[in-house]
Amino acid sequence: MRAIVVRRHGGPEVLQGTDLPDLRPGAGQLLVDVAAAGVNFMDIYQREGRPPYADDLPYVPGGEGAGTVAGAGPDVPGFAVGDRVAWTGVPGSYAAQVVLPAGRAVPVPDGVDLRVAAAVLLQGLTAHYLSSDTFAVRDGDPVVVHAAAGGVGLLLTQMVKMRGGTVIATASTTAKAALARQAGADHLAGYDDFAAVTRQVTGGARAAAVYDGVGKATFDGSLSALRPRGYMVLYGAASGPVPPFELQRLAAGGSLFITRPTLGSYIASRDELLGRAGDLFAWIRHGRLSVRIGGTYPLDEAARAHQDLGSRRTTGKLILLP
Repeated sequence: MRAIVVRRHGGPEVLQGTDLPDLRPGAGQLLVDVAAAGVNFMDIYQREGRPPYADDLPYVPGGEGAGTVAGAGPDVPGFAVGDRVAWTGVPGSYAAQVVLPAGRAVPVPDGVDLRVAAAVLLQGLTAHYLSSDTFAVRDGDPVVVHAAAGGVGLLLTQMVKMRGGTVIATASTTAKAALARQAGADHLAGYDDFAAVTRQVTGGARAAAVYDGVGKATFDGSLSALRPRGYMVLYGAASGPVPPFELQRLAAGGSLFITRPTLGSYIASRDELLGRAGDLFAWIRHGRLSVRIGGTYPLDEAARAHQDLGSRRTTGKLILLP
């Protein structure tokens, strides 16, 4: 079985294509032929050895994908060979095959391509919980969506618009801004002026929430863009982690809220996982949610995919094809 293996932490060069023994499913597990694996920033963090990933060597990276069931271990009702499934939060997905707990497998309905399923699950579930639960957007709410042309950003922009919100989108280039506009963004801004643009387009009232997956580079501006009792939703750190800061700043900004959510807390039960995924797939099938695959790479070119994602040159979602 072909797979990518990381034996030491470091740059993209540590992602090495390797032939490994074939996998076998155990009790409660499915063996899946991988059609596509998603590439995410958390894969980069793990490759670099950021906490809590310092002691996990060697390993096969990747936690998201989609494919076809090739076999099942004992005690796996409800699945059959040939079923199409997707998953997230399952290690070892940069490979031709993966073994996953049946409880983490999400059926992929007819009408949804497996590459799209692999591209949407982690980022789509993230955008779903951010906009519907962490800060539940209401009709007319102005919100800032950072990196709006990225994988989460494009999906989040569409979901905020579904809920009646107004999107102030940040992007680093004209081309990325155009993609954000196509996804439904109402206003566009750069990373150096988004707080001023937010004040301008809201008549000085500022944003109800900022969805920030960039982190260190945007954090201070994001706080200043919030209205009193606004929500700072920090869900990623593409530019690096936010340094410690004085909590009194939240009081000075007008009783602000700050939260650092993670997907695992919002799909903790199978019912919640299937409910959110069901919404995503239904929206895709009915043309309400567009999924942009910004790049596809052969499995053995995982290093190039990491280089492209880490440089923030990409838009949409990157996937590997075993």
